Amino acid sequence: MEATREREISGLTIRIDRDLCIGSGNCVNLAPEIFEIDEENLVDFLGDTPDIDQDRLVEACMLCPVDALIVENADGDQVVP
Repeated sequence: MEATREREISGLTIRIDRDLCIGSGNCVNLAPEIFEIDEENLVDFLGDTPDIDQDRLVEACMLCPVDALIVENADGDQVVP
């Protein structure tokens, strides 16, 4: 399975680095409509991810204790971590 997942959500590009992920679930707790813990106990995107409030999405990614979630804005600037 691929180590990096990427998806555009709410005008932001979100990347999950599954090599860094420890499956803490902090992101899932704040944005359960976007993230899930999969069968490998790592974070992944749900099949369908709706647009959500950008601030909440950024906050959910900022909660990652190992910086496995990377967020870029529409200009390509990294905002998390």
